[in-house]
Amino acid sequence: MTSPSFTNQLGLLERRLAADPRAFRELFTADGMEAVAWEFRQPELSKEFITEVWDVLSRDDDSSRVMMRFLWRLPVGKKRLFMRALDGHLSDRYPMFAGLSQNWPAGNAIEPYIREPDDRATDFELVNKGYLGYMDLGYTRRDIELFVWLEALRDKQCAEAPCELGVLLAGHREPQGGCPVQIHIPAMFELIGNGRFREALELLESCNPLPNVTGRVCPQELQCQGMCIHQHSMSIGQLEWFLPEWSKLAEPGATQARFAGVRDPWLAAKRPPVAIIGSGPSGLITAYLLAAEGFPVTVFEAFHELGGVLRYGIPEFRLPNQLIDDVVEKIKLLGGRFVTNFVVGKTATLEQLTEAGFVRAFVGSGAGLPRFLNVPGEHLLNVMSANEFLTRVNLMQGHRDDRETPLPEVKDKQVLIIGGGNTAMDAARTARRLGGNVTIVYRRTRAEMPARVEELEHALEEGIELAVLRSPVEFIGDEKTHFVTTAKVEIMGLGEPDASGRRRPIATGRTTEMPADLVIMALGNSANPIIKDSEPRLSVSPFGTIAQVSDDSKETSIAGIFTGGDAARGGSTAIRAAGDGQSAAREIVATLSTFPTAEIPDRVAKALAYTEVAAEIPVIVAKTHLSVGIEEFTVRAPVVAASAQAGQFVRVLPTPDGELIPLTLADWDAAAGTITLVVQAMGTSTLGLNQMQVGQALAGVAGPLGRPSELHHYGADDTVVFTAGGLGLPPVYPIMREHLRLGNHVTLISGFRSADLMFWDGEDERVGRIQAEFGELLDVIYATNDGSYGIQGFVTSPLEEMLKANQEGKGRRIAEVVTIGPPMMMRAVSDLTKGYGVPTVASLNSIMVDATGMCGACMVPVTEDGKLVRKHACIDGPEIDSHAIDWDKFLPRFGLFRSQEQASRVRHGF
Repeated sequence: MTSPSFTNQLGLLERRLAADPRAFRELFTADGMEAVAWEFRQPELSKEFITEVWDVLSRDDDSSRVMMRFLWRLPVGKKRLFMRALDGHLSDRYPMFAGLSQNWPAGNAIEPYIREPDDRATDFELVNKGYLGYMDLGYTRRDIELFVWLEALRDKQCAEAPCELGVLLAGHREPQGGCPVQIHIPAMFELIGNGRFREALELLESCNPLPNVTGRVCPQELQCQGMCIHQHSMSIGQLEWFLPEWSKLAEPGATQARFAGVRDPWLAAKRPPVAIIGSGPSGLITAYLLAAEGFPVTVFEAFHELGGVLRYGIPEFRLPNQLIDDVVEKIKLLGGRFVTNFVVGKTATLEQLTEAGFVRAFVGSGAGLPRFLNVPGEHLLNVMSANEFLTRVNLMQGHRDDRETPLPEVKDKQVLIIGGGNTAMDAARTARRLGGNVTIVYRRTRAEMPARVEELEHALEEGIELAVLRSPVEFIGDEKTHFVTTAKVEIMGLGEPDASGRRRPIATGRTTEMPADLVIMALGNSANPIIKDSEPRLSVSPFGTIAQVSDDSKETSIAGIFTGGDAARGGSTAIRAAGDGQSAAREIVATLSTFPTAEIPDRVAKALAYTEVAAEIPVIVAKTHLSVGIEEFTVRAPVVAASAQAGQFVRVLPTPDGELIPLTLADWDAAAGTITLVVQAMGTSTLGLNQMQVGQALAGVAGPLGRPSELHHYGADDTVVFTAGGLGLPPVYPIMREHLRLGNHVTLISGFRSADLMFWDGEDERVGRIQAEFGELLDVIYATNDGSYGIQGFVTSPLEEMLKANQEGKGRRIAEVVTIGPPMMMRAVSDLTKGYGVPTVASLNSIMVDATGMCGACMVPVTEDGKLVRKHACIDGPEIDSHAIDWDKFLPRFGLFRSQEQASRVRHGF
């Protein structure tokens, strides 16, 4: 018996045909409707009929869209009839239809195209290519549109919409599952089911401007798809990132056309300006939604590339960078502006951004410092954080022959990944693509791993091993090379569930050893202290994350400052960060509804002027040759110069394909907006940098970074001694100048290998001028290794004489020693002063990548209260108590990439 709903659908189709008979004239004759009705009343659809229907669907015209709507509205029984016909009659043409009708719609679907493990495990091309990946196999765009439409046909249009809203549980603030950015998922499926792909995309982007990003990296199995009542859940994430990618193919230029009429909000000056700190998922969605509302927005990003964790943390085989660029382009088309190499908390504080005209700010700066196990041997070479490893590959593209950022040797090496989350999967799969023999070491079992099931399955398919119930307790290295060779791991058991709901790992006391050439720590992150340390009014949680005033607000303890994502949550997901950004944007709009209109133009003008200055390209405005292989550069960097303090450094990217180099600030001129850098040619990057000329631009300068020098006022009979070895003189210069300005007596011991390598020593040069300015407050002692000028020997020779004189009660008392220069020199000074009990600090610009603490690369082993702990030169330094440094463990780090650097020099003919 024919159902009433089916009869109604036939009636609708008949009326549509009567209104526009041309739509189906090639399929239906005058008695065509009776033929359609007759076919759908049969137990099965004939091959001839389903072939003609599919041909109509494939046309991509009015008739095909009418047919799509007709079939979408059929009752599920008639849809099953349709699916059986596709399965039975078209699977030769479309192999993915074979068996599709079995247990349809609840338990079967067309899967997205995933590349075979053997093909994908050695390159960085996309692994899960989604439905559009079928184009690689020769299918047309229209074929794929129909595959997606068939997926939409499975949707039940649940009234409760658990995929969108989740399920509320007693005692929980947030629902279980659901969509953190509140995408109207059933409505999206309905639009797709009716063939209205463009409208589905518009609906999607009205909630989430980065669906092709979150659709790939969001844990759908825990969110929307986890709540689906189908046994084989609806492919919500796949469709989210299909739609914007489909638009690029089907409607080239649609994005530009969509925003073509948008007036630049900076020129309109109708809304007050807002600052966004960080260009990760929370920052990007906040920026987009505010810009779409007509607010002038500036996004400040610490790196030289945009995207935050989306770019540095997620490999391109999961998330192509082009998709991040697509989101950035949309924000720019809406008038949003971006400033890179700007570290909020260092380049400027939140208060300074407010003074610059921004009336609100959103902090989406991410999680921050990588965690380590704090077990013996973590100081060994080739023990690094996943953040550092992934940043070197993803952001700096160190695996490419045309890039200069060095990578650890991975090919054919034994690589251990410590951890079981998504970052561990990313690190493991990246190392596998670089040729490593990779094992994931996890202290629980596979069932408790927090990584996405899909990512773990892909990793195992690609040949990555899994060692469960194992936890490292010590790393053992080669005594000569200082590289790690072995991980000693404890065999674990499982106890009762802990707060996470997973069974707690329990130590058994039994250990075993695993060979290791490279160990990558993927244990999550702690909060980065840069922003909170720069703003004492900012309340933080016991875990160091930025606190919000209530569960219902994204505002912080500072009025007008909002936060979300990992900066507030700690380690979380991109989609939750995006949800936070969405909520913050709404709240910011609400709080600005009564902002005085008369103040807006002035605020916008100030913020625009600041944005333009901050975004200035760092151009070399002067260059001076100092000595063999040493050049002095004056670089235009006004926001850095405005905030610079003695002892700080900058992170320089000489060229887009270069590596990030930490260089201590030798001087700065806030009025002129310039900084002074002194560069010694050592590796390929500095050799190339020293060949640059006046007028050329650096690819990026970020700073000032690190903590400024701690200055103390001493007595008239005291002196502060600086030991500057070679290139240590430029960073010493501004620090000793500040001591002199404070009224302290300073003794400078400046050491060079020989007289012909000396610089800044003439009357009209820096040391000569400062000596003339401060007179008797400054004593200058020169030492040369060969005795060609001043005292023969190292800087330790005159320093030791002063220390001995102090012991005898002679000369000025040495209040403290500051040592800067070659690492071996700093150690020698430290060893010398330790015996005399004189406080000594060493300024350390060790190996760095991001130079903001995120990578953990600049680890300095320090002994505190008899225990070896980690400090980071870029966060805790660069000046660190030299007597606390374990120099035996620290000095080998300078040889970490020696072979890679030598190979690069040879490759470039240096």
